Amino acid sequence: MDYHLNSLVFNMGEAKRRKDLGLPPREKEFVLPEFNKDKVKQKVRNTLYKYPIIPFVFYGVAIVILFVGVFGVIKYYK
Repeated sequence: MDYHLNSLVFNMGEAKRRKDLGLPPREKEFVLPEFNKDKVKQKVRNTLYKYPIIPFVFYGVAIVILFVGVFGVIKYYK
């Protein structure tokens, strides 16, 4: 009874209360979030239709990174 009075006065959290009572930590069920592929596809398509330059920018940046990497390796081994 004394414990319950103290918990009301100090208002400790559940983890501390369980530890004081000698109980194991509460196990939470791990639930993966719902993933809707069709909704994601639609968002990607809408974004690409809204900004049609995105693929060109992406491929341009990828090619620049590839060239910089190749030239860096060639320069390193010369």
